[in-house]
Amino acid sequence: MFNHIMVGSNDLDRSEAFYNAVLGVLGAGPPLRNQSPSGHMRLFYRHDGSTFCVAEPIDGEPATCANGATIGFKCSSPEQAKEFHDVAVASGGTSIEDPPGLRTSTLGSLYLAYVRDPDGNKLCALYRPR
Repeated sequence: MFNHIMVGSNDLDRSEAFYNAVLGVLGAGPPLRNQSPSGHMRLFYRHDGSTFCVAEPIDGEPATCANGATIGFKCSSPEQAKEFHDVAVASGGTSIEDPPGLRTSTLGSLYLAYVRDPDGNKLCALYRPR
C-alpha cells in the first residue's frame, strides 16, 4: 500500500546519525543522500521494498511533527523491537508511553515500543506474535 514515508528534519546530520543507528537494527543500510530540485537535502533509506525518507522542508519553514501521527516499523521479534527502542534512546531519541512490552487488546496481542526521534516524530517498533 505504501511506497514511502517522509518526515522533516531541522538538522539532517543529527537525523542521519539517529536513523542510521535505529534503522540499522532492522537491517537497513546507510541512506542515499539526494538534493531535491529545490536544493533541499533528503535521505532515502531503502529496505525490503520500502523507503523511509528524512528531508529538509521544501517550504523553508521549520520541520514539525504531526500531532496524532505514528510511524510503525515491523520487527521480527520482541527482542528486535526492544533493541530498536534502546538504540533510539541511546541515539538521541526519547522513550514515550509505556515501557516496551506486550500489550493485549481487542485487536490481539502486540509487542510495542514507542519513541520520539530528535525532531519529535513518533515512532513505534512493533512485533505481532503469531
